Amino acid sequence: MDSGEPNGKEAEDALPPPPPVIPANVVPIRAEPDQTPEPVKKKPLRVPIARRGVGSKGQKIPLVTNHFKVNVSNLEGHFFHYSVALFYEDGRPVDGKGIGRKVIDRVHVTYHSELDGKDFAYDGEKSLFTVGALPRNKLEFVVVLDEVLSNRNNGNSSPDGCGSPNHSDRKRLRRAFHSKTYKVEISYAAKIPMQAIASALRGQESENSQEALRVLDIILRQHASKQGCLLVRQSFFHNNSRNFAEVGGGVLGCKGFHSSFRSTQGGLSLNIDVSTTMIIQPGPVVDFLIANQNVRDPYSLDWAKAKRVLKNLRIKTNPTNQEFKITGLSEKPCREQTFTLKQKNGKDGDPEELEVTVYDYFVNHRNIQLSYSADLPCINVGKPKRPTFFPIELCDLVSLQRYTKALSTLQRASLVEKSRQKPQERMRTLSDALKTSNYSAEPLLRSCGISISNNFTQVEGRVLAAPRLKVGNGEDFFPRNGRWNFNNKKLVQPTRIEKWAVVNFSARCDVRGLVRDLIKCGEMKGINISDPFDAFEESPQNRRAPPMVRVERMFDEIQSKLPGQPQFLLCLLPERKNSELYGPWKKKNLSEFGIVTQCIAPTRVNDQYLTNVLLKINAKLGGLNSMLAVELAPSMPMVSKVPTIILGMDVSHGSPGQSDIPSIAAVVSSRQWPLISKYRASVRSQSPKVEMIDSLFKPVSETDDDGIMRELLLDFYTSSGKRKPDQIIIFRDGVSESQFNQVLNIELDQINEACKFLDANWSPKFVVIIAQKNHHTKFFQPGAPENVPPGTVIDNKICHPRNNDFYLCAHAGMIGTTRPTHYHVLLDDVGFSADDLQELVHSLSYVYQRSTTAISVVAPICYAHLAASQVGQFMKFEDMSDTSSSRGGLTSAGAPPVPLLPRLKDNVSSSMFFC
Repeated sequence: MDSGEPNGKEAEDALPPPPPVIPANVVPIRAEPDQTPEPVKKKPLRVPIARRGVGSKGQKIPLVTNHFKVNVSNLEGHFFHYSVALFYEDGRPVDGKGIGRKVIDRVHVTYHSELDGKDFAYDGEKSLFTVGALPRNKLEFVVVLDEVLSNRNNGNSSPDGCGSPNHSDRKRLRRAFHSKTYKVEISYAAKIPMQAIASALRGQESENSQEALRVLDIILRQHASKQGCLLVRQSFFHNNSRNFAEVGGGVLGCKGFHSSFRSTQGGLSLNIDVSTTMIIQPGPVVDFLIANQNVRDPYSLDWAKAKRVLKNLRIKTNPTNQEFKITGLSEKPCREQTFTLKQKNGKDGDPEELEVTVYDYFVNHRNIQLSYSADLPCINVGKPKRPTFFPIELCDLVSLQRYTKALSTLQRASLVEKSRQKPQERMRTLSDALKTSNYSAEPLLRSCGISISNNFTQVEGRVLAAPRLKVGNGEDFFPRNGRWNFNNKKLVQPTRIEKWAVVNFSARCDVRGLVRDLIKCGEMKGINISDPFDAFEESPQNRRAPPMVRVERMFDEIQSKLPGQPQFLLCLLPERKNSELYGPWKKKNLSEFGIVTQCIAPTRVNDQYLTNVLLKINAKLGGLNSMLAVELAPSMPMVSKVPTIILGMDVSHGSPGQSDIPSIAAVVSSRQWPLISKYRASVRSQSPKVEMIDSLFKPVSETDDDGIMRELLLDFYTSSGKRKPDQIIIFRDGVSESQFNQVLNIELDQINEACKFLDANWSPKFVVIIAQKNHHTKFFQPGAPENVPPGTVIDNKICHPRNNDFYLCAHAGMIGTTRPTHYHVLLDDVGFSADDLQELVHSLSYVYQRSTTAISVVAPICYAHLAASQVGQFMKFEDMSDTSSSRGGLTSAGAPPVPLLPRLKDNVSSSMFFC
């Protein structure tokens, strides 16, 4: 997706990295008493290597990027960091989020002179920064806030906590202003020299320099907050309906901006990009629920579902416009739900208690007409023991409330389509964003002497030539504009398909016609396909059965009729996306029977569709569709001379809102050196949301290691003529800058130990490269409407001042604005030149067997991603509720054990089953 991706891994690199954390699976070693005379040698920590030079290959091309130069004229002073603690009048600490900014704003206004007129940069929580010191190291203030949004209700008096209904509206409104008193403690924590910004620009990153850039980012956040924006990390979203796009289900995509300061070779720059987040459709609660559940009217709503989705959302109530947080729904409909109304008695003034329904109270006591709420539940905004009810039609959802659940396939597709922008349009949007944000008016930036240029930064790109490919019959082939096709061409290594069958799970389809066309298409590509043994049709009475049962029954039938194990099964599914049969079917084939299978949902079948299906089938069955000419000659710099294994590593996490789904770690490895086009995968489950892969090395006895690496290294050895890899090139996906040191010191150590466990004298050389797609740097061709050409590499001006990183757009961006991949070379024992390494990364974008285009990130990473998500489907249908953390999370025994993934059968484990 070309906009800041709303779910999944958002640009974690936007904020400066926190210090490395020891992951949960590292057990501290207990120090033994002094028996050993020699001290334990502590391993030096690895840090990312420095840049060794820039590349020179390729056709030069002038580009601009969405970085805006920042000038800093005042580097003499200091930022002072203060800790903020907030308390209620009675001394209880304030725990609720969101109130902090209001309190600190009030302190700033009320005590301006006591604070020497200083401006604050406040992060909304516990940290506050100033330029220069405050008058004292510890300051205490008391402030009073008038709150219109009263969440507290006085006794059980009335549904809106507004006292007796006899008072006039004005009186009622006045009563709604509850004033609250807060105590604020501001105490000195540290001081950060602004000079640290200058050292960050020299590439000398320290705690101070990261902290100094964090202060600048906090100033931007606060600036946006003052404009009433929703803040999501370093992205800001204005409450402007022009920026909202419906994506279905009562959810809107809200377009906003990411902006953060980055230190680059060219100095400090402000990176501004378009960003998207998901919000709940504002307006009447009922309209949202109808859209969310896709029903016709409020009387068809599932209220149990409604209660879950509404909890904790904020509403405004009519006619008083007060704001509340939803705590639940009433048990009974509005016309039956009662409460006790205290009413002053005329004679002696003693309050009289009446039992009235919510409907009766609003219609008869408050004279508010209700047209459809009578038979619907009321919205509860009170405490569990003291409910406060409103008829649903008087409640409107407040704007800019984030929707954090995973999007459905349809919602995601709709969002992608609606947030696309062509390069020139995106440039215009970003220029406008810079103007409207009006940073020059921000007093704190002024006092740091910061001014921001209005012009996009100019950089020089280089367009690398596409690598030469080999196809069948020894033909050479040059991709054009990052694409090629197999029209009238044979595959370089086609397979033979002899024993196979078709399985049809009730897909509406002319199976015989499909088989005939597939065989004919295969013949043109050089794949010899025999007639299938049979086409198994699902019997109509099985269609209503649960997915697992449907798969079991189908297998019973296949086993009863097939004469032996098939080489391959073609499976026809009725739904195009997210078929419930997919997971159970793949698991049955791969982990129980060891059968290669290809699933299709044939809606529009043409030659192109069949070719794409055959590319996957050929790769899964051990063939190769195309390969690099340099693999055959073998003439790849550094890689063809010495046995080299290439790894792609990725961890996929459950979608947002599924805190208990185990994460899936996948590592793919190249095989049959000197090839770099053939891979196999090893996949394991691990604790939810853990980013570091914890099963690379898993010794289970003196001689046995059950980890991922052993499996991959042994496969390389047997498939590469009994050679051990002397070079291990690792591509790691999905980690932010704050985790680079963990990859270098935790994951790499495990890989090293797995090698030593196989052979104590073996010391392979390592190259570690991180690939990031979730960042906010984009490139544009000035004055041209199209995206940058495929093969564009940038390693100057806006890259890191010290570290070895570069941007590569290997693919042809056809729609939207190309998102370059940001590669960070953390370690290189092999000693690649900048050109050779960039060339290798570029070539690896051309070996992806599933498509006839260059892809945007190296193939091994794409394969790891595919393997993790495919095997992850195995888990989906197994009932996770036994270990689910949604029922209260961690038990007293700690985290629930992570369910293990079933291992694949030997005969498919080294195949490209994920292709």
